[in-house]
Amino acid sequence: MSHVPRSKFSSPFVELMLLSTSPCAGAAPRIGAASVTDKLLLVTIYRTRTVDPTAIIVKINDINRQEVAQESSGTADVDLPLLICIKMKAMRSRLNGAGGGLWKYGTMQESVDIDLDEDFCRQPGWLGRRTRLERYLILAATTVMFIVVALAISLAAVIYGYQSGIFKQNALTQPDGPCVSKGCVTAAASLIKSMDESVDPCEDFFEFACGGFLNSTIIPDDKTTISRFSEISDELQQKLRSLVEAEVDPNEPGFSQMVKNLYKSCMNTTKIKEQGLEPLKNILRQMGGWPVLEGNAWDPSGFEWTHNVYINRQLGYSLDYIFDFSVTSNIKNSTSRIIDIDQPPLGMPSRKYMLKGFNNSDVQAYYNYQISMAVLLGADRARAERELKESLEFEIQIANYSLPKEERRNASKLYNKMTIGELQAKVPEIPWLEYINNVLTPFHRVTTEEPVVVNVPDYVKNLGQLLNRTPKRVIANYMLWRAAAASVAYLSEDARNIQLEYSKKLVGKETREPRWKECMGTISRSLSHGVGSMYARKFFKKDAKLAADSMVTFIRNEFEKILKTLDWMDPLTRKRALAKAKAITPHIAYPPELLMNNKLAELYDGLVITDGELLENMRNLTIFGTDYSFKRLREKVDKKDWRNHGAAAVVNAFYSPLENSIQFPAGILQGTFFEADRPKYMNFAAIGYVIGHEITHGFDDTGRQFDANGDLRDWWEKETQDRFLKKAECIIYQYGNYSAPEVNLNLNGINTQGENIADNGGIKEAYFAYEEWTRLYGEEKRLPSLPYSPKQLFWISAANVWCSKYRPETLKLRILTGAHSPARFRVNGPFSNVKEFAKDWRCPAKSAMNPSKRCSVW
Repeated sequence: MSHVPRSKFSSPFVELMLLSTSPCAGAAPRIGAASVTDKLLLVTIYRTRTVDPTAIIVKINDINRQEVAQESSGTADVDLPLLICIKMKAMRSRLNGAGGGLWKYGTMQESVDIDLDEDFCRQPGWLGRRTRLERYLILAATTVMFIVVALAISLAAVIYGYQSGIFKQNALTQPDGPCVSKGCVTAAASLIKSMDESVDPCEDFFEFACGGFLNSTIIPDDKTTISRFSEISDELQQKLRSLVEAEVDPNEPGFSQMVKNLYKSCMNTTKIKEQGLEPLKNILRQMGGWPVLEGNAWDPSGFEWTHNVYINRQLGYSLDYIFDFSVTSNIKNSTSRIIDIDQPPLGMPSRKYMLKGFNNSDVQAYYNYQISMAVLLGADRARAERELKESLEFEIQIANYSLPKEERRNASKLYNKMTIGELQAKVPEIPWLEYINNVLTPFHRVTTEEPVVVNVPDYVKNLGQLLNRTPKRVIANYMLWRAAAASVAYLSEDARNIQLEYSKKLVGKETREPRWKECMGTISRSLSHGVGSMYARKFFKKDAKLAADSMVTFIRNEFEKILKTLDWMDPLTRKRALAKAKAITPHIAYPPELLMNNKLAELYDGLVITDGELLENMRNLTIFGTDYSFKRLREKVDKKDWRNHGAAAVVNAFYSPLENSIQFPAGILQGTFFEADRPKYMNFAAIGYVIGHEITHGFDDTGRQFDANGDLRDWWEKETQDRFLKKAECIIYQYGNYSAPEVNLNLNGINTQGENIADNGGIKEAYFAYEEWTRLYGEEKRLPSLPYSPKQLFWISAANVWCSKYRPETLKLRILTGAHSPARFRVNGPFSNVKEFAKDWRCPAKSAMNPSKRCSVW
């Protein structure tokens, strides 16, 4: 069924924006860049759906140029005739079914005969083959002629309209014209470029909304993915670059100097090359020597893995190669902290990779990476092949004992609280009290009565036995390999090129990003508050925060309305759910403390960063971060601590179950996600969708386990919980049956269920919130050259957020390890579950986007 809005007249099938200038204007006309005497003619041609399908109606809006100029600043470099060409091409098929016919229309450059039964844009004409400069020169020389042609066509159409009686019959029912502000024209051009309107939106809405993006996007060799997120991140990095590459001013705040110093040390490739591998070799010697390098000179009697962890701590390396050790919020009493022991992160992206076995090509790539690094550092190849195979088998055993992600979604099962004394009795092979006290030095001394949470008791039990039966040389080779691998990114190019070969296999990236981008990533991750402060002071627009605040209110209200109408939720659970929804704390853009120099000075007090050795700076950062965490073991948790919400230069959003808070950093409040100068339906569909997504995370399969205060507590009545789990199973089954033929894999419906539940709830809440906004403030204008209603444009804009293209290797990695579904399914999955989508697009029953059975949790 057609998705064109049904009305007495169809939506306009062509709009010509003609700028009337004086004969000596001499410049190519641009929206927002003309004098106040210029006139903008908006010529809109409609085809009727009445008796005569070839009848037309022409509407001419003479818009004072000054009014347009007041709505926007700067220049929108929009090639309007090209926009029209794209639009006409996209609409060819549906117009053929409405009468066809030969039309002549005037653009700003030439008069063109358009047979609507032909794909007139397929081959560029004489003018299309001209350069952009040539077209502008021709345009400036012939502006008056084109206006005359356009007006002649318009006059002919008007006369035809009167002869047909159209004007008399429909003068009062003519739809309002589109929004022609700079923001609207730019938004329309962007959407048109992204879309493929030859695709039936009722069969594959992602392809309809993003097909043009997919067809025109080529992933550069230094990237694994191109998405709206990556596009905004690239723009943000460019802005940050302008700040950090400026010379250090002796009077600027210390945190700013620190950011610039770290960047300089990263960009100083001359010094990094001069030092070569010596910084890493020196560190490995301090760790007792990497056996594969030392050969027969390595003495196992001087090695204890626990002692190696203490050395790692002092040298600025991870403690988590054998098991994960941290000080975290106590999830059953989230205002206090507790020691947490868990299975470790692995050298490969997930246990699924490692459990494929030694002969798997991905595991082989990891193995070859280890061998190549060892040989580069001076190891004998035959020895490296033999010894590193043994240490890799040890790591595969660790992976085998680890709990799969699918079994880590129940927080209660991971909360196994016991004393150190009780843990010692369960796993006697590890000297727990000595180990913990050494790691916490110099901040705390604990006793056997100290409580700890052991996430996976079976893991530490099996680990103790594994450590007991494994030769020290194997354990040492494994631990020092992990330390070496953690250093590679900060070394000379010979080491980094070996790492790149491994990355090619795993994610398909052919080359590294430009050095400055890598360094921007390093400082943004390592000094996120300092970088965020610099960004917020220079670039953030405060109107984005006000708009996001307002949308949070609208969307939270809609979620509460949903809670009140659910027929599967009992009154007591509903009351608790409403209390939790009302208690959600939003953190938008950045906290005010981020702009206070004294607060940032306190935050970074004691951290030493110079413009010298990069690896030393990174080790100092690790020591500083570990100290910061461990020293707070006895401190009460302040859930509104600004330091937890200060990473402003981030293109992402977050929900914290322990805080029951949502966070939208300044970095995401721009571009595709938010612009002030465009219709609200686009902002509700973009950042509004993200807001709804994060709110719903508080009630997904994991978030629902925490109460309004952020404590792990079962607040659900049994019958309601069972109904929730049944509804979640529907989501699991739906997404688990989606497949990605490019990599011959089905999605993991269990691992992605939390994000999928959030997507499904988020889009629904954003849609209802926009409906409420419209009820209060009135319907908005549509976009130029897009024949869709505001509601349809809402859906197109929401899908546009997820336009993404992946390398096959990256798509495989995402499916095997990621918590998020690939982009296509983040559109087609949730949208097909919302009946309002099918209604707005008039999708026939049982079409892909209007299935007979829908999944709905919230």
